[in-house]
Amino acid sequence: MKVFVAGGAGYVGSKLVPALLDRGHEVIVYDLYLYGSDIFGTYHTHENLQEIQADIRNIDRVKESLKGCDTVIHLACISNDPSFELNPSLGKSINLDAFEPFVLAAKACGVSRFIYASSSSVYGIKEEANVTEEMSLEPLTDYSRFKAECEKILFSHMDPSFTCCVLRPATVCGYAPRQRLDVVVNIMTNLAYNTGHIKVMGGNQLRPNIHIDDMVRAYLHVLSVPAEKIQGETFNVGYDNHPVLELGKIVQRVVGNKRNVDLEIIPSNDNRSYHVSSKKIAEQLGFTPEHTIEDAVESLLEAFEGRKLDNPLENMYYFNIKRMKSVHLQ
Repeated sequence: MKVFVAGGAGYVGSKLVPALLDRGHEVIVYDLYLYGSDIFGTYHTHENLQEIQADIRNIDRVKESLKGCDTVIHLACISNDPSFELNPSLGKSINLDAFEPFVLAAKACGVSRFIYASSSSVYGIKEEANVTEEMSLEPLTDYSRFKAECEKILFSHMDPSFTCCVLRPATVCGYAPRQRLDVVVNIMTNLAYNTGHIKVMGGNQLRPNIHIDDMVRAYLHVLSVPAEKIQGETFNVGYDNHPVLELGKIVQRVVGNKRNVDLEIIPSNDNRSYHVSSKKIAEQLGFTPEHTIEDAVESLLEAFEGRKLDNPLENMYYFNIKRMKSVHLQ
């Protein structure tokens, strides 16, 4: 396939794009490259890779770049609530306003399969033990509300020649060339290894997570299955729902093989608890995760030990909100 990956130079994209190339696909990465240009290492010179540094809101450039593509994986957004809230109007312009023009451009250019990265945060707080795809969406923030709106927009343009599918990922964790150290498991692992101390706020809140390698596998899987299996479908993609305190203890145990790690529990009024069921994607598509939270922590430890991450406690390129503050994107 010829795959257009919007936001392909981000955390997940930095592992997904090489995986696509390894499977023989042609890939166009369309991204602002806010987190560095040397994302893909030796793959930069791959004959099947084209990199376009441009804004998703530049619809003329989008249309020009989409020509000849048959598949879109849409990862592009201002990611996570704190980064979004830095500049809500900017977040809306990228995460919501630019989406329908992009979908229409893809359809006009002959794209036949469109995979959209939504978020498991669209459910809000649920009391049910298993939060499934048919449950009501009650997003708590504009970030998650716009994700939910984009799902509706995409499905409104679905037709027999335009296959549309939505994935709602859990929080991704583990090592990648474009590293993030501002998501829960990665935060804890960074602090544990580099300071010997983890702070857990509250502890009973549930957080769904998924290893980045499994998230990449999920996109590859949805890319390869017959269109009728994913047309108009939404799938949660997660590994397990752990209480935050349990995540802290997993990190403490794994990093503890390298150094002593203290774990401090701090009372918190934040009772947000998110949990999702990934049973549907297993039953309908045969996809199940292969990697544990422990595996994600181990991958980060290998990166720290191998000096793959430069100044991990301070480097703004690993923290979305720090980087967003520095670029003054409008």
